[in-house]
Amino acid sequence: MFGNFTDRILNTFDALTGKGLLTEEDVTKALREIRVAMLEADVPLAVAKDFVEKIKEKAVGEKILKSIKPGDMVVKIVRDSLADLLGKNLPSESFDLSYKSSPSVFLLVGLQGSGKTTTAGKLSLLLKNDKKKVLLSSLDIYRPAAIEQLNQLAKSIEIDYMENNPNDEIANLVKNSFFKAKQMSHDVIIFDTAGRTTVDETLMEEIKKIQQITDPSEILLVADAMIGQESVNVAKSFQSYVNLTGIILTRVDGDSKGGAALSMTVSTGKPIKFLGIGE
Repeated sequence: MFGNFTDRILNTFDALTGKGLLTEEDVTKALREIRVAMLEADVPLAVAKDFVEKIKEKAVGEKILKSIKPGDMVVKIVRDSLADLLGKNLPSESFDLSYKSSPSVFLLVGLQGSGKTTTAGKLSLLLKNDKKKVLLSSLDIYRPAAIEQLNQLAKSIEIDYMENNPNDEIANLVKNSFFKAKQMSHDVIIFDTAGRTTVDETLMEEIKKIQQITDPSEILLVADAMIGQESVNVAKSFQSYVNLTGIILTRVDGDSKGGAALSMTVSTGKPIKFLGIGE
């Protein structure tokens, strides 16, 4: 991840730091290279353009260009701006999972195939290792064997799960999950929701309703890092319906570009809380 992008940026930095004096033209040329690198990394044009413009505002001042090491100053501005893009200025506590009740509810949302079910298993194991008692509950009543898939994962890592009936109403599945969680003193319920191949109003209205009846402390958007530029549209669509608290990027080991990671935080204002690898 970020392999090609990193190489391109480092080459640009070498060109900057190798000069004793910088002109505005030198900086403009370097920023053009950075914008091209971002576009090649599948960062949307609007994000790349805004990023470069903000750097140029900071980097072209007379004080910087006439400093002892202007190249190093510009490199620092770019580095700090990239850190900001990835959420450096977000409150540190926003990267932590929050618990506001017992049981606390974590809602996983996203498109079909993004890795929600596998992520639910990984997250529950992480919480288990942190001494939390977790209940897994699948609300995906549409995809064949979705409930069974989550339950098999739960069995393999010894996590409690709900034997949900795909023919039942989602409201009843939620109600039964809360009943069992309170009865067995679970700290967290992780709800795995249904996805679609594309964002549609039916999916969004259903997730909005689930948010209302579960009152989650975390709504985590699970997104496949491989979808690149489309990740921004997906994130904005979900955020317009539900109160996202963070992002989980999956399959990052298969993504050499890194466009989704560079784009999603700046476009949603929400932190990337976890990176998932493998299938």
